[in-house]
Amino acid sequence: MSFNHQNELVRKAVAVIESFESGNPEAITAYVHPDQYIQHNQGLSDGRASMLGALDHLKEIGTKVSIKRALIDGEYVVLHSIYDFFGPKIIIDIFRFENGLIVEHWDNMQAMESKTLSNHTMIDGPVTIKDIDKTDANKELVKSYVENILFGKNLSLHSSYFNGDKYIQHSPHIADGLSGLHAALQALKEKNIKFEYTQIHQVIGEGDFVLVVSEGFFNDQHTAFYDLFRVENEKIAEHWDVVETVLPVEKRKNSNSRF
Repeated sequence: MSFNHQNELVRKAVAVIESFESGNPEAITAYVHPDQYIQHNQGLSDGRASMLGALDHLKEIGTKVSIKRALIDGEYVVLHSIYDFFGPKIIIDIFRFENGLIVEHWDNMQAMESKTLSNHTMIDGPVTIKDIDKTDANKELVKSYVENILFGKNLSLHSSYFNGDKYIQHSPHIADGLSGLHAALQALKEKNIKFEYTQIHQVIGEGDFVLVVSEGFFNDQHTAFYDLFRVENEKIAEHWDVVETVLPVEKRKNSNSRF
């Protein structure tokens, strides 16, 4: 385990995820509500039984799980992990609790790329949460950045969110620095690739880490964007993301919203 987080809800969420590797159903049975579990991963059926039913297969194919970061915001727990099944995947899981039990789950998954423009991996970097007293301010800062810059409401503010060109990037196709971000956006524009954020669905934060879940389009495909930011001295210092195409209706295994 790469983090040290003592919260009881975090412990329960971690135990559930680790059961995908062990195949042991005890954590799911103990911590997931038996009949009020809402599944937003549309590749999975609704309810706890679907999760329990997948355990044998996940163990059989040699699933491995390594959780790198955890943050908690009220009843929400976020886990940032590497899953290894049919190759390594970066996954961000979000669990919502009620009365100590998991009642709802969202996630985003992306194949882990070994080569990145920044030469960082898609998941390395700091894991210890700092500045708990700045949680609300950091959430507001990051939400403002996403709205003004990624949604394009006020692009003139772009540089104000960063400390010069000091910006560590883990998104695999973007180089470090504000300059790297500008270059990547320009490349998309030149290739006429549609990249558009249309709605924020969740802003979850603890201390210097803030996750924003957004909906939009990438290369004309309906897309879920999970952007994880680290804030330092009131500036955005680091960014990880997991980007996944939303399944078409005919391939969905539940009727819940993706978001």
